[in-house]
Amino acid sequence: MSDDSQREPEDEFRDMLRQFLSGNSEIDPSKLAGAAGLPDDPAFVARLMSQLQNAVNRSGDGIDWSVALEQATQVGSQTAIASGPADTASLDQAFHVAALWLDEVTFVAELTVAPRLLTRAEWARLSMPVWTQLAEPVATSIADSLTSVLQEQAPEEMQGLLAGASQVMRSVGGTLFAMQLGQVVGQLSAEVVSGGDVGIPLLDDQQAALIPQNVASFGEGLDIDRDQIQLYLAVRELAHARLFRHARWLRLHLISSIREFAQGIRIDTSRLEELAVDFDPSNAEELQEAMRSGALIPPKSPEQLAALARLETTLALIEGWVDVVTAQATERLPKSGAIAETVRRRRAAGGPAESAFSTLVGLELRPRRLREAAAMWQAVSDSVGAEVRDSLWSHPDIVPTSADIDDPKALIARLTSTEPAFDDVDQAIEDLLNDTTDDRPIEGDDGSASEPKTD
Repeated sequence: MSDDSQREPEDEFRDMLRQFLSGNSEIDPSKLAGAAGLPDDPAFVARLMSQLQNAVNRSGDGIDWSVALEQATQVGSQTAIASGPADTASLDQAFHVAALWLDEVTFVAELTVAPRLLTRAEWARLSMPVWTQLAEPVATSIADSLTSVLQEQAPEEMQGLLAGASQVMRSVGGTLFAMQLGQVVGQLSAEVVSGGDVGIPLLDDQQAALIPQNVASFGEGLDIDRDQIQLYLAVRELAHARLFRHARWLRLHLISSIREFAQGIRIDTSRLEELAVDFDPSNAEELQEAMRSGALIPPKSPEQLAALARLETTLALIEGWVDVVTAQATERLPKSGAIAETVRRRRAAGGPAESAFSTLVGLELRPRRLREAAAMWQAVSDSVGAEVRDSLWSHPDIVPTSADIDDPKALIARLTSTEPAFDDVDQAIEDLLNDTTDDRPIEGDDGSASEPKTD
């Protein structure tokens, strides 16, 4: 028997992919890169083709996220400018002063890890583990949908080939998704000013961090002294990091909520099939628009909407608390109000994380109820003080809810009430202990009921 007749379908599919990735195809790789939202410059396309070739040859399941890390750090390094000793010293001093100011207005745990100053590439590298956690459910859904569509639409004579090549397809699709993630995180590294700028804890160990190059860019065009901007941003970052150290449950809760939402995402296979039928390799704009606009993701399910509502409430509570605490801690700064307004404008425009999540996870991390949440925290601070306010983060069962944001007065009434709060079980026990009636029948030794005993 010839060698060709003994070849497995998976080997045939690998050869087809290798032919395309080697440039022996009518499809222009640069147009496909552009359709996926990736750079179409020759150097990047060559690197993309090399990574996809490695994916074809790679064995094992799962996504090689090191591709995302490599791309993110490379993008972050492209526009990096080294910070001078004076900037480094002033930011270190800003963190020191910020810690003292926060001690005066908060009762949350101090950090045990010293704050850091990061380059853009370092931020991309350190934050990548969390980004991959959040993006993985969507990457899996995309791979499943692509495999399903190709197997359903392929001619009968190609079914055997595709059935044996699904792992290769998933590996190639996963690598392409990882490259997209790396590109987005690399771009974000040029926008964020700190570790907590996107609203979620991207760094491990409750690490506080500023990116000096981006802090300098933040202040461009503002008629505000550099020292004031550095101090304000240092206070915000420390407040954010301290909150997650104080509320140990909060980080896992937030990341789990995002993954819960992402795991419910499904790809619209009918739309994908339409694009596959009409796809013109020389004109990839339609595919590019579908991927950017989210047209491949169907409307949110009821479960997703519920998860999204919980997530938005948590994000609003976090950002609202940070806003209130930062405002109290920076009252000494003459221009603190102007800096706060600049932060709000950046956030109102979507914030640095919105494009990343809307593209990769189909999720906008804009805390829509931020102003209401901040007003609630301010009302609580004014009524019961900072210590009681901060104690509400000690356990997920007592953290304020969406209803509390709607009605801060009811929350304050509960916090100032002198009456003990009972849940249903406590109330049932209390009712039983308070039951003094003697007219309940008493069972005899033979199981029969007798009259109640009397003195």
